[in-house]
Amino acid sequence: MNKDQAHDLRIKMNQQTEEHAHTIAVFSGKGGVGKSNFALNFSIALGQQGKKVLIFDLDIGMGNIDILLGLQPKNSLSTMLEKNLQISDIIEEGTQGISYIAAGTGLSDFFHLDQSKYNYFIQQLQFVASTYDYIIFDLGAGMSEEHLAFIQAADESIVVTTTEPTSITDAYAAMKRLIVHSSRDHLKISLLVNRAQSEQEAQIAFTKLESVVTKFLNYKLNFIGFIREDRTVVEAVKKQIPYYILNERGKAKKSLDQVITDFMNEPVKHKNNRQFISRVRSMFTRKVD
Repeated sequence: MNKDQAHDLRIKMNQQTEEHAHTIAVFSGKGGVGKSNFALNFSIALGQQGKKVLIFDLDIGMGNIDILLGLQPKNSLSTMLEKNLQISDIIEEGTQGISYIAAGTGLSDFFHLDQSKYNYFIQQLQFVASTYDYIIFDLGAGMSEEHLAFIQAADESIVVTTTEPTSITDAYAAMKRLIVHSSRDHLKISLLVNRAQSEQEAQIAFTKLESVVTKFLNYKLNFIGFIREDRTVVEAVKKQIPYYILNERGKAKKSLDQVITDFMNEPVKHKNNRQFISRVRSMFTRKVD
């Protein structure tokens, strides 16, 4: 980026102070359920709806978004803070206009910034929050303190599971920790059943989770839908081409189309007065204190 471009970006960042991005955290109870693959293809499907989407790969050490996209990111959030780069310098452009950022280090590092780095980090987040329509956080499996904080800051979250009993059990354990340590006024969790053989199988998995979440946690779990088992997905991973693009007639693609249709048709709830950046500030304050 040359000096003129940097100057123009600073002006733009000062002008765009009103955030409008809808933030979604995607997590799972265990690895191997297709969480990152869903996060990526969900983002692409949103992009097909004319939305501007940014993916944060926060699955530290196990990040798959770059592999699924066939990218080799040159920078990350870590290098942005180390070298004082603009966040636009670390955004990678993937397929179908989807933007992508790698975290590059342990999430705990972001909670131990000095005041100067902290202010800079918030400023950069404000820019993307006012630039994109959707920001998708792809978190690692399980529910660490750092995952918990990012999910609480997001507008909503999607937990990905398969129909396997162990996957369902692990998804419940992750949700339990999240629900117990969160304010229910803001918290919205939706379940996505991945690799289901049928709608009935997916519905059974949801019903099992919904019943225990309602009974033991007194929380109403939302069902965002399911993705059918599809051999195209394996082929897509090998070719490093998102399945949503690889096969337009594939079962997974058609399932995701339905998920997106239902998601986009959901009534817009009254926005919490504490927007994303405000929640991030609170998140950092709690962790630092």
